[in-house]
Amino acid sequence: MLYLDSFTFPTGERETVFLSKNPKTERLCYDSFYPFSVLSLHRLTRLDFEPVTILYGGNGSGKSTALNVIAEKTKVRRESVFNNTAFFPDYLAMCEIPLTAGIPRHSRIIASDDVFDYMLNIRSLNDGADQNRETLFKEYRKLKFSPEYYGFQLKSLDDYDEFKRVNEVKRKTQSRLVRDETPGNVRVFSNGENAYRYFIEKITEGGLYILDEPENSLSPKRQIELAGFLEDSVRFYECQFIISTHSPFFLAIKGAKIYDLDEDPVDVKPWTELENVRVYYDFFRKHNNEF
Repeated sequence: MLYLDSFTFPTGERETVFLSKNPKTERLCYDSFYPFSVLSLHRLTRLDFEPVTILYGGNGSGKSTALNVIAEKTKVRRESVFNNTAFFPDYLAMCEIPLTAGIPRHSRIIASDDVFDYMLNIRSLNDGADQNRETLFKEYRKLKFSPEYYGFQLKSLDDYDEFKRVNEVKRKTQSRLVRDETPGNVRVFSNGENAYRYFIEKITEGGLYILDEPENSLSPKRQIELAGFLEDSVRFYECQFIISTHSPFFLAIKGAKIYDLDEDPVDVKPWTELENVRVYYDFFRKHNNEF
């Protein structure tokens, strides 16, 4: 399923004309015109999409820039902030998508920061539950065993809340009180398992999903599982994916169209001809006798 079949970026010439005539470029407060002069460096002016389209390239090649530009132009959902400047709206206005593009409302971009925030939130929830338990342990021991609460009696209405609390504690065991008054810990998974769970929870039927280096925090086994999940989501659930990655496990997704942003001009290549994949291939061939 194609919700977005093409995307056009401004040419280098058009960028130059715009920047030369824009009064903002003359102000000393701007030391960057980002995202201008990034994608045009290797003459990337147009992307034509398949159900799975992959942007491949080294650091600084513009993969994440292209994804963020596409995400902002298509107005898909976003959670984490991204590298932005005062020139971003100007650049977006110069980009074009087909008028017929029908982007589902639940479409989204998923960046590494989203996954990291998810994992940190789980840790924070568990830390909060643990701290609450420790507070209750201390309160229980104080109210249950401290001599000042032996034979505690209600003397005035001001004592009523404390009187209720003392009697409640005395009726319960420590473990029972803690179970009743604290939430359970969120089940603890490894970072890789939590990252994998985040993707499969956020990716639902019939949407456009922009994934920025999904391999981060995933073991090779989990990368293979997620790649299979993405293939199934395309085949059975009408999803479309635009992905930036270095991972051979994602680059090998069946039917993926791969743009090599290290080439000048940017070119489409089979995954087996990409430099990163060849490095892995040569490494394992060199050590083949050790397996």
